[in-house]
Amino acid sequence: MAHETHANTLPADLGAPAFVDGWRTRALTVALVFSVIAAGLAVADKSIDHLLRAWLLGLMLTFGFAVGGLALLMLQYCTGGKWGLLLRRPLEAMSRTLPLVFLYWCVIAIPASMKKLYLWAAVTDVNAALKSGWINEVQAHAIEFKRPMLNPETFIIVSVVCFVIWGYYAWRLNSLGLERDAASPATTPEWIKRLENISGPGLVVYAITMSAAAIYWVMSLDPTWYSSVYGLLFLVGQIYSVLALSIIVVISLSKAEPFKTILRQTEQHDLGKFAFAFVMLNIYLAFGQFLIIWSGNLPEEIPWYLDRIRGHWGVIVTLDFIFHWLIPFTLLLSRDLKRNKKRLVWVCQWMVFARAFDLFWLIEPNFKDAARNLHFSWGILEYVAVPVAMIAIWVAYFCTQLKTRPLVQTNDPHVAEILEAEHVHA
Repeated sequence: MAHETHANTLPADLGAPAFVDGWRTRALTVALVFSVIAAGLAVADKSIDHLLRAWLLGLMLTFGFAVGGLALLMLQYCTGGKWGLLLRRPLEAMSRTLPLVFLYWCVIAIPASMKKLYLWAAVTDVNAALKSGWINEVQAHAIEFKRPMLNPETFIIVSVVCFVIWGYYAWRLNSLGLERDAASPATTPEWIKRLENISGPGLVVYAITMSAAAIYWVMSLDPTWYSSVYGLLFLVGQIYSVLALSIIVVISLSKAEPFKTILRQTEQHDLGKFAFAFVMLNIYLAFGQFLIIWSGNLPEEIPWYLDRIRGHWGVIVTLDFIFHWLIPFTLLLSRDLKRNKKRLVWVCQWMVFARAFDLFWLIEPNFKDAARNLHFSWGILEYVAVPVAMIAIWVAYFCTQLKTRPLVQTNDPHVAEILEAEHVHA
């Protein structure tokens, strides 16, 4: 056995390294380039339909990073553990990007955008739409029956209420985090209990509000579709992508102090195992929903899957299974990979891409021109250009937030433990 060389004290400067500014500059450059590409594709497609659909995909990804980061922060306060010392500041910074996500949401809340995306918003007279052949009887019945819930006013009210709730928790936890930094180490047990008492109910509120957002923003694209686990699928998907992004950030920050000191192989390995657990949970829920609905074979349920399997969509769902589950599952089985920084970052980058690919499969087949009809158009490339631009802007804002606070909470009870030298095999 040998001891790995490891500092036993924190560096004097706990701020974000200078290269974070470089990340922000590169992100803004990428955003500018892909914004121009997105505009060009919209002109080539002679429509903004795909641009709005791709905007929704970008919204759901950045929403997942911001609100999913808030949820993982609350989960850490409830469970404890050394991994919180590593992720707490990045997760707080993610939660503080919520205002940008709200601006992204405002684009789809514009009445013209809403009518382009949501059939229930476009159809004001169900009988006239049915007679003209615009909608079928199943859609007419669903829109009429769900009208008290699926209408523009309720859509906006529910969404704004959700943003207010998320904003409150983000503000409260970030404020308490700063207060805890200034408090005496002797009060740490009280702070742990206080944050736990806020975060426990907060996770329940998060599950309810996040489910409402997923139902309104994505599930209602097809007014005939319903699923009792739809919100849970998005909840797990958010943690899946947030964990991947958090690991990328933490390992990237470890190139300099203070994370160079506090990121040990042990905690890196633990984060890899945590990500592996959500890869498993993600496929369990997705496949469980598919298996139950497919075995039931009910005419009102299976069209949603038929729209995503037939007409060459079978290729996409097969790739989704490979990208979203098989590849990360297989790679994260390796103990050595989870302890290798470069390889673990590659896997986590792949997981973020796979989440975006899965959202494409969830969103695009909801539309009449795409259901059971996978075909190429210039507009379909918006699913690359628009989300990349939106995520790049989000990353730039995240970097700005990350630099506003010290990266390590010095009165965390796990500081002493994480500074200890770890034992490794020679």
